[in-house]
Amino acid sequence: MHVEQIYTGCLAHAAYYLESNGEAAIFDPLREVQPYLDRAHKDGAKIKYVFETHFHADFVSGHLDLHKKAGAQIVYGPTAKPGFEAIVAEDDQVFSVGDYKVKVIHTPGHTMESTTYLLIDEHGKEHGIITGDTLFIGDVGRPDLAQHVISELTEEKLAGHLYDSLRNKIMPLSDDLIVYPNHGAGSACGKMMSKETTDTLGNQKKVNYALRADMSKEEFIKELLTGLTKPPVYFPQNVLMNIKGYDSLDTVMERGQKPLPAEAFETAANETDALMLDTREANEFAKGFIPNSINIGLAGNFAQWVGEMIPDVKQEILLITDPGKEEETITRLSRVGYDHTIGYLAGGFDSWKNAGKDYERVGRLDTKEFEDHYLREKTLVIDVRKKSEFDSQHVVGAVNIPLNEINNHLAEIPKDQPFILHCAGGYRSMIAASILKQRGWREFVDVSGGFDEIKKSNVPVTDYVCPTTLL
Repeated sequence: MHVEQIYTGCLAHAAYYLESNGEAAIFDPLREVQPYLDRAHKDGAKIKYVFETHFHADFVSGHLDLHKKAGAQIVYGPTAKPGFEAIVAEDDQVFSVGDYKVKVIHTPGHTMESTTYLLIDEHGKEHGIITGDTLFIGDVGRPDLAQHVISELTEEKLAGHLYDSLRNKIMPLSDDLIVYPNHGAGSACGKMMSKETTDTLGNQKKVNYALRADMSKEEFIKELLTGLTKPPVYFPQNVLMNIKGYDSLDTVMERGQKPLPAEAFETAANETDALMLDTREANEFAKGFIPNSINIGLAGNFAQWVGEMIPDVKQEILLITDPGKEEETITRLSRVGYDHTIGYLAGGFDSWKNAGKDYERVGRLDTKEFEDHYLREKTLVIDVRKKSEFDSQHVVGAVNIPLNEINNHLAEIPKDQPFILHCAGGYRSMIAASILKQRGWREFVDVSGGFDEIKKSNVPVTDYVCPTTLL
């Protein structure tokens, strides 16, 4: 059976391409649809359907542009109420893609419209299941997202629905089916996903905690809800975009790809409410950056941290990128619904410096310098890693303010004494540093290499929770 996983690591996202006898289908596509159009063109196939497993929260799907550009029909499972033309399928409804069949299996729980698609080959043999966020490899979808859009859908209710869907719809299926999930490790849509992105259903029945045969519904709900972290703030906004519709990516790209010389860039920054977003690598940002700009490096988990740190997807954005990275940056912003880039600094940061404009720096310590500050000067250390990382191991005496909570705890960060920021490797701490600089903090430095390097030094670290955590 010709089914292809198209995996995008920066979002831990998997779309699927199915082709048979000149017809194709795309499952859960990303915002930029040209790669899917090119893939079908290579096979001489017409994209007949776009199958959506649910209204996604962590990315904006490309279903509308595929409908517009390929004439593909959009398909959702039962109970979906899209704000555009689409097929709302019935449970057990079967669709034909060439000689293949795609059977709808309604599996509510992650969301109420969540649907699994059973793939059946040209001989009538069941091949695999495209599970969306219902079943991951090693995990299942979190049940606490839909309530941010529909308040009466509590996480307990959804968890109960998910238990029933897994037991009554998924687990009775054949063990040799291949499980094709929507996400892998790194996605915020689950809590303990495997790095593997496919597996057999039979093996998942053996190793996935949520599929234990002897698990009661009460046990399932308790285990599923334990340890869930707060979802990123952009999730509900992406859900609404996927339900109601959005601008074509072509429109978004045209709006954002406007090169602005330094003078024009400065004028735009002063005369609009746009956020200046600098996507360069942390070391480059530290050497010099435009005052009041925020650093979220393109080379890291860019989309997720944009979603965490910029609360409104409608925020206008002015970009500072490495030259040649403008299109990629606008595309990656659009994947999570940030469609309002209004221009970028032509020539990158060097053009700002060459124009004689003011700029700032962030001091960075290497491991030896950090060791000296910590051991001799007893400088305060602020660790911006997640609480779970901090609880596992941290510098003795450090305080923990996770990056995604920093805006809620600014009053607890001293302005009258020096301190040192660090994360695991230097990416997140530079985001924090840029935010603090924007808010007026000056007496701090950052650790290049973060905790990964600190552990190699003579600085004492502890494996238990330190009572000095600020949260």
